[in-house]
Amino acid sequence: MSKAGPLLGVRGLRTEFLTRDGVLPAVADVSFDIARGEVLGLVGESGSGKSVTGFSLLGLIDPPGRIASGSIVFDGSELVGAPQSTLRRLRGKRIAMIFQDPMMTLNPVLSIETQMIETVRAHEPVDRSAARERAIRALARVGIAAPAERLRQYPHEFSGGMRQRVAIAIALLHEPALIVADEPTTALDVTVQGQILYEMQRLVRDSGTALLWITHDLAVVAGLADRIAVMYAGRIVEIGDSAQVLDSPRHPYTRGLLDSVPAAALPGQRLRPIRGSTPSVLRLGCECAFAARCPRAQPACERMPELRELASPQGRWLVRCHFPLHASEQPDSARVTGEAM
Repeated sequence: MSKAGPLLGVRGLRTEFLTRDGVLPAVADVSFDIARGEVLGLVGESGSGKSVTGFSLLGLIDPPGRIASGSIVFDGSELVGAPQSTLRRLRGKRIAMIFQDPMMTLNPVLSIETQMIETVRAHEPVDRSAARERAIRALARVGIAAPAERLRQYPHEFSGGMRQRVAIAIALLHEPALIVADEPTTALDVTVQGQILYEMQRLVRDSGTALLWITHDLAVVAGLADRIAVMYAGRIVEIGDSAQVLDSPRHPYTRGLLDSVPAAALPGQRLRPIRGSTPSVLRLGCECAFAARCPRAQPACERMPELRELASPQGRWLVRCHFPLHASEQPDSARVTGEAM
């Protein structure tokens, strides 16, 4: 693959889980690209398939789950069906993941020093002293004071937010080509969250690292992402430039998410939450998954729409809807911004 091409290309990804009630397609049909140095925000409600998409990229789907079909091409190499030895060489070195729960990253019986040094030496033939210095620098980058002293401590001696910062530091150790971040700032206060977001932006800018930021927080991706992909019931329903998706969304679900954010409403204006609840993907047929909650639903919505491209001067803008919104139909409300939180 040419260096000018996308670093990551996902096509028709389907990840399913075998349950007693049948096959559950947590990710039904997902396609997207991420370029070097680009930040893609993956947004949606809980249960929309965001985290499973991230886990699929690293081959972290265990039985009874499986990647049933599709393609994941990273830097020219196909990852679907690749041997575990290949995936292990990539994880942590060229592709890193930051989990929402830091205890999925940290071993409670090992010191932070041991875990970080082992992470460095698993991929590079350096001595313990050099690995330790790199670990100290990584902790300092995420705002941990006295990093040399804190390095000797154990996970239980850190608060939840501090553990998350350690997990982020571990992901940054090798300055990977791609970072998959699964809501990593959820446990952090606003000040520390801002520091981490700034560090992520600096890393992307200076090293060309690509970043997939998985979140339900539109305010975070508004100030961080170059493009936004909105997921619903295992499918991407809208993907495009961050500013155009937030300013003038075309899918009714995206519009509903924005209308549900208090920071987006004008003073005294009532919020307009999305009616109903997310359907079970076990019971979905061939209809549009959002049809039962959509104010624009019509008989044509009894069949699943394909992603269709809209005219846009800011790059590709794709929407999975038979009756997408037009610019003239957007409500008069304040845009969600990164400063809103």
